[in-house]
Amino acid sequence: MKLILTAAVDNLGLAGDVVEVKDGYGRNYLVPRGFAIRWTRGGEKQIEGIKRSRDAREIRGLDHAQEVRGQIEGLEVTLTERAGENGQLFGSVTAAEVAAAIKKAGGPSVDRRSVRIEKPIKSVGTHTVGVKLHDAVTAHVKLAVTAS
Repeated sequence: MKLILTAAVDNLGLAGDVVEVKDGYGRNYLVPRGFAIRWTRGGEKQIEGIKRSRDAREIRGLDHAQEVRGQIEGLEVTLTERAGENGQLFGSVTAAEVAAAIKKAGGPSVDRRSVRIEKPIKSVGTHTVGVKLHDAVTAHVKLAVTAS
């Protein structure tokens, strides 16, 4: 099955790439989740638009990734969540909430899929979260979780 990727997929390609995958993988995973669209002659015209938007928000090389890492690691990121009296959160902190908190703290816009939370954050306090910017560069963010 021939598909056009609309998002970066590990071990497959980046947004705008035309890939050939097995029918089941494309039909049952990539297309329903919005990671890809079916390749058609009309869809081929969309590739340029997808690549332009990818280039606008993508990390451009190792040097740019290290520069962005410096910006992110210099931030004081605070996230306010609902918590009980003993400091336990009602639920846990998600990658999307971390990405929004980085943006709110004045940092660059990061994709929620690039945020790496090693173990679930379910308590108030300071936690370290990784943000994968490039294959060789990961920024470590100090996240202060406070109770509301």
